[in-house]
Amino acid sequence: MMDLRARAPYYWSDWTDAWDYRVIPATVYIFFANLLPALAFSFDMYVRTDRSYGVNETLLASVLGSAVFSIIGGQPLCIVGVTGPITVFNYTVYDIITPHGIPFFPFMAWICIWSAIMHWILAITNACNGLKYVTRFSCDIFGFYVALIYIQKGVQVITDQYETGPADPAAYLSIAIATFVTVFGYMCTLIGRSSLLWRFLRVFINDYGTPLTIVFFTGFSHIGHMRAVELLKLPTSGAFDTTPGRGWFVHFWDISVGQVFLAIPFAILLTILFYFDHNVSSLIAQGSEFPLRKPAAFHWDILLLGLTTFISGILGLPAPNGLIPQAPFHTAALCVTKQVIDEKPDPITGEERKTTVITHVVEQRVSNLAQGLLTLVCMSGPLLTVLGLIPQAVLAGLFWVMGLSALEGNGLTLKLIYLLRDRSLTLPSDPLNKCRKTAVYAFVGLMLLGFAGTFAITQTIAAIGFPVIIMALIPVRTWIFPRWFTSDELAILDAPTASAFTMESVGGTHGQPEPTKSGNLRVEADRERGRGREVDEEQGKASDDDNRMPDHGSAIAEGDGHESHVLQPIASRQGITRRMSTLRDERQRRNSGSRGRRGSIERRP
Repeated sequence: MMDLRARAPYYWSDWTDAWDYRVIPATVYIFFANLLPALAFSFDMYVRTDRSYGVNETLLASVLGSAVFSIIGGQPLCIVGVTGPITVFNYTVYDIITPHGIPFFPFMAWICIWSAIMHWILAITNACNGLKYVTRFSCDIFGFYVALIYIQKGVQVITDQYETGPADPAAYLSIAIATFVTVFGYMCTLIGRSSLLWRFLRVFINDYGTPLTIVFFTGFSHIGHMRAVELLKLPTSGAFDTTPGRGWFVHFWDISVGQVFLAIPFAILLTILFYFDHNVSSLIAQGSEFPLRKPAAFHWDILLLGLTTFISGILGLPAPNGLIPQAPFHTAALCVTKQVIDEKPDPITGEERKTTVITHVVEQRVSNLAQGLLTLVCMSGPLLTVLGLIPQAVLAGLFWVMGLSALEGNGLTLKLIYLLRDRSLTLPSDPLNKCRKTAVYAFVGLMLLGFAGTFAITQTIAAIGFPVIIMALIPVRTWIFPRWFTSDELAILDAPTASAFTMESVGGTHGQPEPTKSGNLRVEADRERGRGREVDEEQGKASDDDNRMPDHGSAIAEGDGHESHVLQPIASRQGITRRMSTLRDERQRRNSGSRGRRGSIERRP
């Protein structure tokens, strides 16, 4: 109830704030980023479960998650759909029970029913307060695992083309298409962050480059002599029809009493998976690098997740939950940014440094709902025909683009780069320089060990148990790491996943100061490095926001909302300690600091 009371005052503004251009590219991007991986996962389940699940079941599950969490969810920025882990869970359950003659859909229905009850118990008992112990350590491991799974999935899609023989021209064409999609899709992201071309063109390429790449190379495979090459495509069924031709309502009563209770252990594993996966998706989507203005609602959303899990079981759908990396990608696409000149010159060249900072995030519900409605339209006959024309090689390329993008900003990846970088090229100001080298190596080694254990178990029949390993990392980090690392080292090597403002929903962050009475904490990440003055790239003078959009009355609990929050770029997170402060204290420091220091960022008028 506290989540509802905290979030209810912002419900109307969740719709009115959508009157912003950033909603359009965010909707388009997340539609493709959610739809195409879901289609690939549906093909996995189609093959591994003897055609029990297919395209329509997966699409409807994504629509269900989108509708519920965008309309009545407490954290509408979190994208919900069919994930790789639930795909593994579904076909692993199929492999275990079908040899014993247990009917699959009634058994899965009872797994979802029991799991829904467990979700509701977790919500009522405020079990999400346990998120206060979750830090970047476990989130980065899980994010690293998901990114590698995406890359592995892309490789698997390509190797499937070799089933007819190593000299099959379809295999070589698939490799070429997947490579082109990867190169062009990733280049669009790089151009968006670069200083090349005009600003409006960079913004357009960054917003629409990846979707346009997918569309182009889908048509590319049907040009000239390539039309004669039979590439693997997605199997589709009739419009709004189930893949195996059954009814949409599962007869969950056609099962023995013993089998009903046999579903409980599987339901426990599913609940553990969703508790961690969905909450971590929500945490990262509301990460400390995003200056959010509206409160979180973890307990309410876990209650709704129980509802979608229950409905999925009754309808015979793969249960949806929070998506990584789509959820944080969605928030990133809604960020309004600007260019500033850092008041500290480059330590090597001595020249002025330009950096991109986030002024605010367009927090609304429309983009999540719109991508869900577009997914629903894809279940119609004409669009199912179009989906059936998409080569799986295009999906492989998208998997690689998303996997690489997720790896790029992952804390584990950045720490590995630090350890492998030439010491003479490491900036003296790098916070990791303050740690013992043995501590950095040990911390990274433990992260790799956690990832290896998670990845290894998913390659066996015990794959459904991998959530237990992820959950076990949390108490290890909380109570064992302080015995091995100093508090200063842990403050640099690790950090809270979300800001104190977001974590108020679960009672704050373990080991961090309690929230102040104002109840409106904000993040000030890497403040000294990011402080600077706004610049116009073409004219070299003070300018407005890059991608500036009007603030259509976004309601906040305190303050006028005009502060420009200087945040470390998303792609350069390195587990740096983030100092928390109230908006009131922040304004006082800025006012006092501006008297003796030039070049600070001016407030937006």
